[in-house]
Amino acid sequence: MTTRQPWPLDVPGIAYGGDYNPEQWPLDIQLEDIELMREAGVGLLSVGIFSWALLEPREGVHDFAWLDQVLDRLHAAGIRVALATATASPPPWLTRAHPEILPRTAEGTVLHQGARQSYAIASPVFRAYALRMTRTMAERYGDHPALALWHVDNELGCHVPHDYSDASATAFRAWLEKRYGTVDALNAAWGTAFWSQRYDTFDEVLPPLAAPTFVNPTQRLDFARFSSDEHLAHYRALRDVLRQVTPHVPTTTNFMMNTRNKWVDYFSWSAEMDVVANDHYLVAADPEAHIELALSADLSRGVAGGAPWILMEHSTSAVNWQPRNRPKGPGEMFRNSLAHVARGADAVMFFQWRQSLAGAEKYHSAMVPHAGRDTDVFRDTVELGRRLKALAEVRGSRVRADVALVFDYPSWWAAEQDGRPTEALDYQSELLRWYRALWELGVTADVVSADTALDGYRAVIAPTLYSVTDRTAARIADAATAGASVLLTFLSGIVDEHDHVRPGGYPGAFRELLGVRTEEFWPLQEGETHTLDDGSTADLWSEKTHLTGATAVRTWADGPLTGRPAVTRRAVGRGAAWYVAARPDEDGVRRLVRSLLDEAGVAPELPGLPAGVEAVRRHRPDGTRFLFLINHTGQDVEIPVRGRDLIRDRELAGHLALPGGEVAVVRED
Repeated sequence: MTTRQPWPLDVPGIAYGGDYNPEQWPLDIQLEDIELMREAGVGLLSVGIFSWALLEPREGVHDFAWLDQVLDRLHAAGIRVALATATASPPPWLTRAHPEILPRTAEGTVLHQGARQSYAIASPVFRAYALRMTRTMAERYGDHPALALWHVDNELGCHVPHDYSDASATAFRAWLEKRYGTVDALNAAWGTAFWSQRYDTFDEVLPPLAAPTFVNPTQRLDFARFSSDEHLAHYRALRDVLRQVTPHVPTTTNFMMNTRNKWVDYFSWSAEMDVVANDHYLVAADPEAHIELALSADLSRGVAGGAPWILMEHSTSAVNWQPRNRPKGPGEMFRNSLAHVARGADAVMFFQWRQSLAGAEKYHSAMVPHAGRDTDVFRDTVELGRRLKALAEVRGSRVRADVALVFDYPSWWAAEQDGRPTEALDYQSELLRWYRALWELGVTADVVSADTALDGYRAVIAPTLYSVTDRTAARIADAATAGASVLLTFLSGIVDEHDHVRPGGYPGAFRELLGVRTEEFWPLQEGETHTLDDGSTADLWSEKTHLTGATAVRTWADGPLTGRPAVTRRAVGRGAAWYVAARPDEDGVRRLVRSLLDEAGVAPELPGLPAGVEAVRRHRPDGTRFLFLINHTGQDVEIPVRGRDLIRDRELAGHLALPGGEVAVVRED
């Protein structure tokens, strides 16, 4: 592999900018943009993401003059560019000439031209055109002085995570043959003796198309794996062209790591990225959206292996794709941006620079809104640039955590399939319940994959780790033996990687570690709750559990399982293994997490903070610490801290007065 240049190239401090689409605007607006960018302190822009139809208006006929001029102007202004391969949306001439590249749903509906991402990811025809366009871009702009980074495609898997076209079926068969080797191994993995599904050759296998009833669950699970891998294969193919032509320029693509984007296993992509980049958007209807933001930022850092990463997109204010698109409130854009920086981002970027006048995203907010310069949004854009410039020395520092929260995409895929004990299970909600307790207790966590080495963590929380390999189960057991306090919740360890139930009683792979055996699940009906012996309530889930070495920490106080264990603990080596065979209410979860952290010796980042005030630290190798304080409340607070307030450029002798809704970053003494 070619040795990569570090990111960013000649971009000082915390990079600042956004998507820039000058092709939508006349020259006078483009010239005004340069002046406004200088005023805002913009230093990095994504350019050319959706410009294929303009750069190649007809097959083989190119028009680069406009992009040449844009890049030259940006370079003259000292602004660096993350230049796209321009392949994110094929031009109409391509889909007209080759309709076979269009994607298809499981029901057979063809998804036509007229939006974006209208291509079948496995289509060899589309791949050939995309590779040719990528090479053309690399050969023309590889030595341009504005170029800092290649931006490959855009939000891969966003709109068409699963394609069921003929090209996809062919690629799926090849993927299966590589994975299993023989059709007999496939039959064993898929359990095809059930419902007369045995295959005689790989040629008989189809994607999980619409069927009379439940489709084979392992077939669906493998198709999810294949689809994630196929999008990665597309990224790698384009990236390899860029590396061949421009080995001096790093590459990335913008992930969509949040608790809503289910179908791309970003942990399996991370090793292929020169730098990890993420897009994140709040849900306006969620009063605790800032907690989900923190989880997504910690996930981005986890996928990046702890290294700094790029916030490639978020919004200055409202978006356009939710049922009710509420603008952000006073200070919310600052809090959002600096929360990402607190949790490891070394770049803050938006979609987009100037708000579009036409198209599907014309009501999506931007750094320069429809109303122009004399607006709160643009004034905040300028102020954010000033604040980020004041944080230049934070760049390159890293977050440290004593707690690991395990996030597993295959468990998410498998746990929410048809025919499960309850359709009410929502994997991301379970993950967020446990993360929220950590956030409210002021404890920073690394969000890691099930395959991550857990050495060094004092506490490990793995919610609904439904599908595990023997190796993963052993790794979690080893963490407890080595001294960690490990907590697993219901529906963990139930099936292997093929979605086959592990026999002998639940929780399957973790029975010995946890010292429990469940003979039967007992899911609760909608609206049904029962009480635990500590007074907390639980809904959704219970199970008939026996102790086989563990001690009951909580028992059921009422209902059909009265007196049976609901929460258990077993001493393991130098650590402990906890099992939560229920879904306690938020207060119950918080109390359990506090007990786990106390046992593990994990303290809050800054003890004694008022509720709603977020504290995160970044660390430099030389011992310098940067304390990020984010006040999500409307009340002014006093915080004991010594050091230099970087944003306000002042020394703090022992306390900080932090107004409601505001942010401070302190280089601590």
